[in-house]
Amino acid sequence: MGDAKEGEEERPRCVGCGRRVKTLYMQYSPGNIRLMKCDTCKAVADPYIECEFMIILIDLILHKTRAYRHLLFNKLRIYSSLDKGVLVLSILTHLVLGDALLGNIVFMTMLFLEVQFILKLSFDIRRYREVLLAVIISSYFKLFLMAMMVWEFPSSVIFFVEISVLSSNTVALRVVTEFSKAHCFGVCFGAHAARYLTERWLLGAP
Repeated sequence: MGDAKEGEEERPRCVGCGRRVKTLYMQYSPGNIRLMKCDTCKAVADPYIECEFMIILIDLILHKTRAYRHLLFNKLRIYSSLDKGVLVLSILTHLVLGDALLGNIVFMTMLFLEVQFILKLSFDIRRYREVLLAVIISSYFKLFLMAMMVWEFPSSVIFFVEISVLSSNTVALRVVTEFSKAHCFGVCFGAHAARYLTERWLLGAP
């Protein structure tokens, strides 16, 4: 019974309605595939399979939930037990790219607490792993901060990156939890605010 439930949870999802589907495509020969339709919404389950990476990236930047479902559920398969290595690597990368180690630890702690008490998500290691991985992956805008080590940018760019990360985290959290946008924004904003205040305290800023 448990194995059957786990197999059900590891199925890919329709990027339109978010429901699980048996398969995303049928392959008849190398390079010849047929995209399958979702039994619930009757639309093609994942048209991004045939899209170029740049199209997917643009839709991610535009915060389209369809693109996030494709990336998190069908491409990276964050629900799979095979993602443990990806999870560890993502956490380490998030900590290294952050301004302060303690600030990012506070961020993750606040994220888990708010997910439990505000979203009232049942305590399940699998679900919390999905939430953590989704939020870290959706922080890809932080990669732009690496460019600031090479080229000089105005300080306003940092503010833009932080706002972009916040909004991206909100979309990713909404995709994996299926809660309202307002609740997900509140959770992400609280976690980011806690990290910001921690970093200000560490820097001794008034």
